[in-house]
Amino acid sequence: MTRGTTNPNRLRKVDRWLAGPQAFRLRGGARPPVVVDLGYGASPVTAVELHRRLRRVAGDVEVVGLEIDPERVRVARPHEREGLRFAVGGFEVPLPGGAHARVVRAFNVLRQYDEAEVAGAWERLAARLDPEGIAVDGTCDELGRRATWVCLDRRGPVTLTLAMSLRHLETPSDLAERLPKALIHHNVPGEAIHAFLADLDGAWARAAPAASFGRRQRFLSAVADATARWPIAREPRRWRQGELTVAWSAVAP
Repeated sequence: MTRGTTNPNRLRKVDRWLAGPQAFRLRGGARPPVVVDLGYGASPVTAVELHRRLRRVAGDVEVVGLEIDPERVRVARPHEREGLRFAVGGFEVPLPGGAHARVVRAFNVLRQYDEAEVAGAWERLAARLDPEGIAVDGTCDELGRRATWVCLDRRGPVTLTLAMSLRHLETPSDLAERLPKALIHHNVPGEAIHAFLADLDGAWARAAPAASFGRRQRFLSAVADATARWPIAREPRRWRQGELTVAWSAVAP
């Protein structure tokens, strides 16, 4: 069982990503898409917020909050409503009738496991996805100002996303302490993730002249610089929000 601590709005950055560039996954299909908030913690607030945000882009989405602690599920049940329910479960992602999930969001969960357990957990999550589904293994700070997550499909990890509050950003490598479990111990010289963060810091330093137009412009300039050397998704609208996505193959251990 995880520590279970959480705060309202803590997962807003990943929710914004799911409701933004990933919203296409929630539309269409013969059945309503199922989205799982795995390990939502002692309070159901993250699942309630996820349900509200995703229903704005897909009115038939069904959100299921899963916890391995029956007491946490009991506490959450009064918050159930149309399209939102809570149940006991873990990485096996139990859904009625053996249904598969369109999205499984597991935030601040695997961070509390040993790194050796990550690959197995990823495989179990991938097996519970439908053909268009993704799993999101992420970590964020207590206030949601810094967040990172790995996106997986049924074949394995695809991308790494870094999301930060530009207002509170000193250097991009500030996110190192919030890397997912699969990467956090590899932020050392000689590893790809260390090289990536160091290069982002260098680009941020070179973009200092743009700071006179604000941190957003400086960040846009820095990310544009880094795209010359890294397979970063060319999504300037996401960059403006302090978010960038890079191919997993470029930063994997």
